[in-house]
Amino acid sequence: MASSQALSAAAAPASQAAYGQRAGLPRHLQKILSLHDFELAAQKHLPRPLFGYISGAAEDCVSLQGNRASFSQYGFSTKVMVDVSRRSQKTELFGQTWDSPFGVAPVGISAISAYRGDLVLARTAASEGIPAIMSGTSLIPMEEVAKAAPGTWFQAYLPGDTSRIDGLIDRIDAAGFGTLVITVDIPVWANRENNVRTGFSMPLRPSLRLAMDGLMRPRWMTGTLLRTLIQHGMPHFENSFATRGAPLLSGTAIRDTTGRDHLNWQHIERIRQRWNGNLVIKGILNEADAVMATDIGAQGIIVSNHGGRQLDGAVAPLDMLPRVVDRVGHRTAVMMDSGIRRGSDVLKAVALGARMVFLGRPFMYAAAVGGEQGVSHAITLLRDEVDRNMAMLGANSIAEVTADCLMATRD
Repeated sequence: MASSQALSAAAAPASQAAYGQRAGLPRHLQKILSLHDFELAAQKHLPRPLFGYISGAAEDCVSLQGNRASFSQYGFSTKVMVDVSRRSQKTELFGQTWDSPFGVAPVGISAISAYRGDLVLARTAASEGIPAIMSGTSLIPMEEVAKAAPGTWFQAYLPGDTSRIDGLIDRIDAAGFGTLVITVDIPVWANRENNVRTGFSMPLRPSLRLAMDGLMRPRWMTGTLLRTLIQHGMPHFENSFATRGAPLLSGTAIRDTTGRDHLNWQHIERIRQRWNGNLVIKGILNEADAVMATDIGAQGIIVSNHGGRQLDGAVAPLDMLPRVVDRVGHRTAVMMDSGIRRGSDVLKAVALGARMVFLGRPFMYAAAVGGEQGVSHAITLLRDEVDRNMAMLGANSIAEVTADCLMATRD
């Protein structure tokens, strides 16, 4: 009886702390109990074209659905009666210790979905001790984000005009970024029919439909769009080149992001020679490409199908992850994104060899709905899920979350 009371007393503070945290949140965030809830809230908050741009994928969304389904092929094999009172999810990567094995993936034009979205994501990630990758298709100058959130990584799409590559790399270096992520899976624009159906276009075109949709969502209209225009003027693509890019509404915006189909590994080799920081190649779904990136000298690889937004029908990154780890995991840091929504997803990827995993859509939804407080809440929800699941797996450290914790539930 005494031991039972002691256990109850020990559990009470954690439960009360969790309640206190929810109680201290704004009412619209108190109801959000999972990352899935943020998506539903963002759908109500954002104009249909913007929500469609974030949530959508290529063609029939086969890869988008496959990314989520891939996690269901594994179940956990737990260890019980293990002292897990000192468990920690701290993770080492690139000589730095992070507080959790997950981070914020790059999301384009985030500053039009959430006020100063790039700053919101980067600052919150830094304060919570996780990595954030700033998107190359962002609307806030990279220098401003690097200053506000040191340690942020920068993701670049290589310019189709190769004469501009050196200047971009030098600018990223001068801004103070230590880790450069090159996304390589976008030689041409994907067939995103969803964008057409929801009314999203690039360049973003003013329309009666967009205006009416905005008026029906006054929090976004006044808190993001009008506030941005009044305080910062028309958003531009700030970081595609060494110099400022086109305005968001300009017809040159799409032309500035095309013509990449001639790029090849020699361009990555040239960047490796010029760039002295950590180099990460994002968009790998093939063991041979993983070997090539590693041989060139990449310190990291992100196994990714671009969240299902490029080639519809591409293999789920979780399925490719173990094969890439087997080939190059002893020489480079293998990471993963696409489809992660729960702490259990994070741990399944870690068990299969991922050193770090990244989430884009959920944190973007959180930024749109709740700003920095929303992103912090999303990180806490995911971190708490990872913590609880580690306890039930009998794991005290991330290093103890291995393939032995998993069992295939289907062929």
